[in-house]
Amino acid sequence: MKKKIIILGSTGSIGTQALEVLQQRKDSFSVEALTAGENAELLVQQAKAFKPKVVVIANEQKYAFVRQALDLSIEVLAGAKALEEVVQRQADMVLTAMVGYAGLVPTVKAIESGKDIALANKETLVVAGDLITKLAKQYGVQIVPVDSEHSAIFQSIVGETHNEIEKIYLTASGGPFRGQDLNFLQNVSKAQALKHPNWSMGAKITIDSASLMNKGLEVIEAKWLFNLNPSQIDVIVHPQSIIHSIVQFADGSMKAQMGLPDMKLPILYALGYPKRIISDFPRFNFMDYPQLTFEKPNTKVFRNLQIAYNALEKGGNMPCVLNAANEVVVEAFLNDKIRFLDMPNIIEKTLDRVEFKTNLTLQQYIETDKESRLIAHSLL
Repeated sequence: MKKKIIILGSTGSIGTQALEVLQQRKDSFSVEALTAGENAELLVQQAKAFKPKVVVIANEQKYAFVRQALDLSIEVLAGAKALEEVVQRQADMVLTAMVGYAGLVPTVKAIESGKDIALANKETLVVAGDLITKLAKQYGVQIVPVDSEHSAIFQSIVGETHNEIEKIYLTASGGPFRGQDLNFLQNVSKAQALKHPNWSMGAKITIDSASLMNKGLEVIEAKWLFNLNPSQIDVIVHPQSIIHSIVQFADGSMKAQMGLPDMKLPILYALGYPKRIISDFPRFNFMDYPQLTFEKPNTKVFRNLQIAYNALEKGGNMPCVLNAANEVVVEAFLNDKIRFLDMPNIIEKTLDRVEFKTNLTLQQYIETDKESRLIAHSLL
């Protein structure tokens, strides 16, 4: 039996790479539904190649284009509500590859319909980790992380169910500005920030990587995925991006998951879980990497990482505020409205201005996100 997959965000970086993986393994998987936000042209190409039962274009103004371009055997839907509805269709797993907060509600609906989740949308757990983990337990849903770091931790603890995790180390490449000081960062351009040394990712995640906010968001995500305290999660800069993350157990022994920096590896693992699927991806050669090095992150220069830790320590709605403010400032930076070092300042001020709340419902998370965005926009 083929495993039936729904992909939320099929035209983004993770979505397109996932389809490349699935293209090679049509014997093992079938694509049931594809969704996109704006890129109607690519969505149409993907639909013609994979023949899903249904596609969704979130931008309703592009519905007519998609409907006209596809034959009637493929159902075409549009709008945010359609994203929530399509994840409840028949399938075995939903790959949540949408970028940012937009992935939260569709992921909730997928969990409530009993689908296992291949989670590439870290913001879902950052915003509402308490709610998501409770729902996953309630509906008996498995969440398999796609982020390379969290996939590494997940792979390292398979078979270790009854063994206590003492600590985890999330590795970070350091991004394009590793080793630079505040003076250098004063006037960096978005073109510089978008030149990641190791990974091929979308613009938003690449900027987050340059500011180390991506690692901050991953720290929060790891807390919920692996039921850890903030003090059990450490970040270490590893410029070669070969060791994707490390688990340290109660006896002091450590497990690391290694591989070339290629997102197709964790994507394939998540889609195939619990089975490892044969691939023809390039293999790692130790002689190509005679040295693996490690450094401590500089949180005085890259303040976003410490700000994320602070939000996690406080808990409640603070990570939701953090994420909303970060999405606003990254968009502003990409549109040349603010400078690189303005981002942490605005995020910190937004966190100070939103009222602290705990035990939130989904609706309260939605309201917190909206309020935080308004405040962050006012600070630009």
